[in-house]
Amino acid sequence: MLHTVAKLHYEADMSQVDIARRLGVSTATISRLLQRARAEGIVRIEVLDLATPEGITTQLVEGLGLRDAAVIETPAAGALTALAAPLGALLKQAELTAGSVVTIGWGRAIREVIQAGLPRIPGVLTVAATGGMQQQAPHFQINEFVRLAAEELGGTPHFIHAPYLPSSELREVFLGDAAIRDSVALWDRTDVAIVGIGLPHAINPPEASAATLSEQALFHAAGDVIRHYFDAEGTLIPWEGESRMIAMSPAQLRAVPLSIGVAGSPEKAMAIIGAVRAGLINALVTDTKTAQAILEALLPR
Repeated sequence: MLHTVAKLHYEADMSQVDIARRLGVSTATISRLLQRARAEGIVRIEVLDLATPEGITTQLVEGLGLRDAAVIETPAAGALTALAAPLGALLKQAELTAGSVVTIGWGRAIREVIQAGLPRIPGVLTVAATGGMQQQAPHFQINEFVRLAAEELGGTPHFIHAPYLPSSELREVFLGDAAIRDSVALWDRTDVAIVGIGLPHAINPPEASAATLSEQALFHAAGDVIRHYFDAEGTLIPWEGESRMIAMSPAQLRAVPLSIGVAGSPEKAMAIIGAVRAGLINALVTDTKTAQAILEALLPR
């Protein structure tokens, strides 16, 4: 009878009164039988620990060896825009002051968080992490991101009016220009970098038109940060043209005290892991679904 009473109550969702009527016993008897069912292990009641953003943040920092992270509950809509608030919190914690340098990358996530707003930190200097790309898509307009970030922060923008991938000869000419040279010099003084994390072109066809044939051929890449490609283990993958880039180098990114990757998509889990292992980011702003995908990917197989 223990099993029958337990099935009726916990699976059929019948009340103790209704079960008593069906079986022709008292309600008190049903109550005692349910208690015995739990005591004897016929019924096991488990209260699940819900993963909180705070708990997941701690797991991410420990699992990836990050300097810092900020995780928000995945919103029903506007996931990238929602990352602006936790990014702002990290910027405030960085204790930036007038003269501090914030380097800005490109990508959809970067565009969304900057448009959503950044905290006021008067006097900071914002600079592009790379030259521009001849693409009309709004998420490639890096100098516009630099301008808007300076406006939001209350700082001064420093633009790089040069393509990200000129010829070798033109690269030297561009870097010889005083304005570009002064902006590029800020890379070595960067206090905080804010960068997006890209997917390899093999699985991200919409971006392929913005890449060279050599970049498109990087099928084994896990992702990229400002066109520095890496595999899931964090090993950098060279490609034809990288030496011609006008962009922060991997060494410069690794030297940044706080290099924040901003990303919100579970499919980017391996790209994010690779970016951390490559040392291109040491902090992360993301949502719970993406964070859980990262933690699952870190589990031993």
